[in-house]
Amino acid sequence: MIELFTSSTPNGWKASIALEEMELPYEVTPISLGKNEQKEDWYVALNPNGRIPTIVDHDDGDFAVFESGAILMYLAEKTGKLMPKDVKGRSLVVQWLMFQMGGIGPMMGQANVFFRYAPEKIPFAIDRYQRECRRLFEVLDARLAKVEYLAGDYSIADIATWSWVHIYPWPGISVDGLDHLQRWLAAVGGRPAVQRGRAVPEMVQPSEDLVKTAQKILV
Repeated sequence: MIELFTSSTPNGWKASIALEEMELPYEVTPISLGKNEQKEDWYVALNPNGRIPTIVDHDDGDFAVFESGAILMYLAEKTGKLMPKDVKGRSLVVQWLMFQMGGIGPMMGQANVFFRYAPEKIPFAIDRYQRECRRLFEVLDARLAKVEYLAGDYSIADIATWSWVHIYPWPGISVDGLDHLQRWLAAVGGRPAVQRGRAVPEMVQPSEDLVKTAQKILV
């Protein structure tokens, strides 16, 4: 049994969607970011970075894995699903996974902070991160004009990237004119396993309390 420590965030959804897609049995331990549970000693012992998600594989000596991209790779290698075994195929998936981890996630995270959460609106910062996100979206759109999914076949790279990109309205990023990206967003978002994983641990709608929490933990 895998235990998933998570919250309703893009990085958290990566893990729950993967677990649903791979049909692995798992239990959810929700982590309250508002209460800073991710900074408590017991949790930091599992995840030294004090972030979500984390998994503990109780079927393999209570092995803990942190960092969402590393979790996706671990689950893919454990199950033999959603990542090819040949060197080139695996590399292609990892390349697009790293594109999300090093680009899409950090840039959208900063766009979220400055556009939605920061107590002081700084136009230069908002414009800088929104423009970079749009540029990265255009890279995805160009790729998806050639292939159905990022690495050709559906993979953990799509799970990781969709988990962030589908919230594009929240940081104020437009997908107008990016027809291939929109097609992909709908295709991935329509998968039953993605919909189930997206609802873990629960659907959270933006609210004043959520904004206050985000200001505390993200800035």
